[in-house]
Amino acid sequence: MKRLATQLAGIAAAAAITLAAPAIAFADGHSNKVTLQLKWVTQAQFAGYYVAKDKGFYDDEGLDVEIKPGGPDIAPALVLAGGGADVIVDWMPSALAAREKGTPMVNIAQPFKSSGMMLTCRKDSGIATPADFKDKTLGVWFGGNEYPFLSWMSQLGIATDGSAGGVTVLKQGFNVDPILQKQADCVSTMTYNEYWQVIDGGLTPDDLVVFKYEEEGVSTLEDGLYVLEDSLSDEAFKEKMVKFVRASMKGWKYAEDNPDEAAEIVLENDASGAQTEKHQKRMMGEIAKLTAGSNGALDTADADRTVNTLLASDGDPVITKKPEGAWTSVITDAALN
Repeated sequence: MKRLATQLAGIAAAAAITLAAPAIAFADGHSNKVTLQLKWVTQAQFAGYYVAKDKGFYDDEGLDVEIKPGGPDIAPALVLAGGGADVIVDWMPSALAAREKGTPMVNIAQPFKSSGMMLTCRKDSGIATPADFKDKTLGVWFGGNEYPFLSWMSQLGIATDGSAGGVTVLKQGFNVDPILQKQADCVSTMTYNEYWQVIDGGLTPDDLVVFKYEEEGVSTLEDGLYVLEDSLSDEAFKEKMVKFVRASMKGWKYAEDNPDEAAEIVLENDASGAQTEKHQKRMMGEIAKLTAGSNGALDTADADRTVNTLLASDGDPVITKKPEGAWTSVITDAALN
């Protein structure tokens, strides 16, 4: 709790500094400042934005972009609702859940085409198929990341309350210690990050059974760009977002084509110094597979699949009805033309 209070105080202080800073303006008097809140810490998952800034793609559009790293105690939706960012990176399940609860978030672009989410299990746990999850302990991320998992378990008819025939949910930190220490039979991983931490931790691919959400038919959209609905009634804001999305997608395509250079740019922006060259280059190679096939425009079929996956939950669904106005093509239509 003390750590959270300290981080929140830091966020408030940073916001105050941002508000106090003089804004550079367009010729019409509107600020060209854009603040982007990431979903997680500085890493290749967000390479496109760092590349766009490093390569001057934002400068070419006349934008002054601040990229704010996330962390375990930072919820992008709350930062957006509180005015701490103009645009955020978030997963669609958490964005739709937040929208239904009263935070009117709207997807304006979708750089990620595919899902990288997986459950990674120890083979020696006896798990070979999803039916084998019953009576096992599964590590699950929360803070909005639990929604795809809960929907999947609901569709499988597996309770998540630890009852007989159900699963015991271990609230997983953002590490893979539970599977390495045999505290959990499976843990949540991403293709580009935690899976490789498991491998680096001493287990081999032959020791593991991997279930990709994409292959299980329960994948949901990840790492989209979201703004508040009311902001889209401001023409100057819309103009900024068109420029921001256009430059960001240039950054993403450059990162896909130059993964090692993109990883190095990410490392240069990692103030924590926690990332390694090996991990970031490996991560960027995997991220490029997820952004491939996207020009930034949201495929409504993908959005509908996400909604249907969430609505398919029994008991306590992530969302209770199909959303209206949860995404728009107005920004990408202009940015891509």
